[in-house]
Amino acid sequence: MQETKFIKYLSWIATIMSILMYVSYIPQILNNLSGSKGNPVQPLVASFNCILWVVYALVKKERDIPVAAANFPGIIFGFIAFWTAL
Repeated sequence: MQETKFIKYLSWIATIMSILMYVSYIPQILNNLSGSKGNPVQPLVASFNCILWVVYALVKKERDIPVAAANFPGIIFGFIAFWTAL
C-alpha cells in the first residue's frame, strides 16, 4: 500500500516537473523575440520527442493521460522556441 502511495505522488511530481521544464522555454522565446536568437535545434527535437510521447500515451490500450498532459506543453513551447530562434 505504501509503494502505491509513493508511486502516485512520484507521478504527480514528475508530471509537474515535466510541464515546468517546457514552460521554462518562455525566457528563451522572449530572448529570441528581442533579437538574441538561440539555437533552434534543441527545442525542435524536444517538440518531436513530446509528439512521440503524447501519441504513445494516447494510442496504447490503457491511455496514460498524465504522460500525455506532461508532454503536451513541450510540443507547443518547443515549436514556439524553434520558430522564434529562426
